[in-house]
Amino acid sequence: MDLELKDKVAIVTGGTQGIGRATALRLSQEGARVVIAARGKERLDAVAAEVRAAGGRVAAVQADVAKPSDCERVIAEALRSFGRIDILVNNAGTSLTGEFESVTDALWQQDLDLKLFAAIRLTRLAIPHMRQQGGGRIVNITTIGAKQPRARSMPTTVSRAAGLALTKALSKEYAPFNILVNTVSLGLVRAGQHERKAEKAGRPLEELYTEMGKDIPLGRVGRAEEAADVIAFLVSARASYVTGSSINLDGGASGVF
Repeated sequence: MDLELKDKVAIVTGGTQGIGRATALRLSQEGARVVIAARGKERLDAVAAEVRAAGGRVAAVQADVAKPSDCERVIAEALRSFGRIDILVNNAGTSLTGEFESVTDALWQQDLDLKLFAAIRLTRLAIPHMRQQGGGRIVNITTIGAKQPRARSMPTTVSRAAGLALTKALSKEYAPFNILVNTVSLGLVRAGQHERKAEKAGRPLEELYTEMGKDIPLGRVGRAEEAADVIAFLVSARASYVTGSSINLDGGASGVF
């Protein structure tokens, strides 16, 4: 199935690990030109080399998207390198959780800056270019916890819930301009944070993933490539009538749509 992504320009934040890396590679395979943004230069260079080795075109931007000036640099680099912006994948984020009374104002602000305000700022900067060229695609990465938060899940679930509201409001405001805005709500997906957890506990990684997957209806933890496939569909011509939607990528774990 042709996704019609050849020569489209896609920005992927958090583009050097897990879902961000997988998405950058997947979009590149479809012929898109990719701009990856992340804080670590070594990983940026490594993923950029992967994309190029597979025949793709990529620009790598060392940036902390929690900072307004770095958001501006990401957009500027996309325009300098490729001349347009068709796709924005707001993927940067971590899973910051704790008991409510232990979460300080500084931690709340840190989480909101990275997960919510980064998406707000990058979207605000990208939309004029999308509108000028007749349309675009935006995908915000959120979590199923935003819809069904558990105890001791803040600030992440609150930041991600704001991301859901942002997605729905943007989808309605920019539909007349053919700018489609959707979200992928993640459940448990293999990621670096789980690798670090296993290493810290001195446990085999696969043993941890097996344990994590016990309560998931499909019986396993998801893969970054599976998320990348869904994102690639949402930003493609094949999803031209999909906007304001949230797709649960969770193996059936969530109790809500």
